[in-house]
Amino acid sequence: MHIDPESVEGKLSRRSFIARGGVAVALFTAGVPLLSFQKNNLMTEQNTYDVIIIGGSYAGLSAAMALGRSLRKTLIIDSGLPCNRQTPQSHNLITQDGVPPAEIAAIAKGQVLKYDTVQFIHDQALTARKIGTAFEVATKSGERFNASKILFTAGIKDLLPEIDGVTACWGISVIHCPYCHGYEYSHQKTGILANGDVAFEMGKLISNWTEQLTILTNGKSTIQAAERDKLVKHGINIVEDEIERLEHQDGHLRKVIFKNRAELEINAMYARPAFVQHTDIPEMLNCEFTEQGHIKVDAFQKTTIEGAYAAGDSTSAMRSVSNAISAGAMAGAMINRELIEERF
Repeated sequence: MHIDPESVEGKLSRRSFIARGGVAVALFTAGVPLLSFQKNNLMTEQNTYDVIIIGGSYAGLSAAMALGRSLRKTLIIDSGLPCNRQTPQSHNLITQDGVPPAEIAAIAKGQVLKYDTVQFIHDQALTARKIGTAFEVATKSGERFNASKILFTAGIKDLLPEIDGVTACWGISVIHCPYCHGYEYSHQKTGILANGDVAFEMGKLISNWTEQLTILTNGKSTIQAAERDKLVKHGINIVEDEIERLEHQDGHLRKVIFKNRAELEINAMYARPAFVQHTDIPEMLNCEFTEQGHIKVDAFQKTTIEGAYAAGDSTSAMRSVSNAISAGAMAGAMINRELIEERF
């Protein structure tokens, strides 16, 4: 009869128990870092997308729909501050003429998020860096996300003139686009806050909608003599007095009050304020810009940085909902096309 030297009467010896116990402990403890690795790997997968879209308004949502329908895992990061948030109605957009911009965006968001490939978060993208051919984006809440492609649709931020009342009236009766708002103020008393060549060009343009037009240079006029003569010939007045404030009722203009106490009754005023990009990330990534300050893109909405695209107001002087939707759809399709080419 063979007796195991490490056992007596079928019981484990102390040495065998310790040895086998050590194996069990080793297996148990080995599982801890394995589980930790699996968890970290899962988190990495959850935060990795095909495309990250910075800006969830019209261009961003339009691009997201194209990408979602192309089965692309897409993340939209939006801070919730569209530049037209005060505008009561959107115009020059078929099927949606006269609908508030916020309502259009809400409907679009609801339709886009029906696609399970698209995720939308309320956050602010603060920084981004390129790692190889991919991008890493860090947000204000401390999250980090990765994607093969990045799309900028955050739009621009207007630097409104420091005149009391302008901010309250912006998008309501202090407006920038006659194609968006001109019909509603046609044949009404209208001002143009501009000087020099811009004043002449805007005067010529806006005269199509109203014959009651006054250019407000807010100081000494720099309009060239020949251009001034043309404006006067067409019945366009030029006022050089400095403006103190705008008198309005809930954003609807009533009067311009000048520093010399003179007054001018108007119902609307056009302005083309300076602007900056709503996000600094394109500059961080060394995207090129136009002389006007827009992100430089080609016909397919591609920036000068490989893998980065841009669409909407951040790329074009044609600021309209319809243009943003069109550019976003193009960007989404072209991003998907590039991903196909890279992986086929």
